[in-house]
Amino acid sequence: MKRLQQWFDLIAGISHDEQARLERARAIFGASGPDVAALQTPACWRRRTRVARR
Repeated sequence: MKRLQQWFDLIAGISHDEQARLERARAIFGASGPDVAALQTPACWRRRTRVARR
């Protein structure tokens, strides 16, 4: 399958340098994003109180 992909890349004109750039971009941007589990609670519950109670 990789051999077929290499042939297609040669026919389409994708160079080895372009493949290396794509792999590097996948390594950088393909990592898991920020943890959004904390966003499941409403924002008003996550905020600290601004008014001091006496």
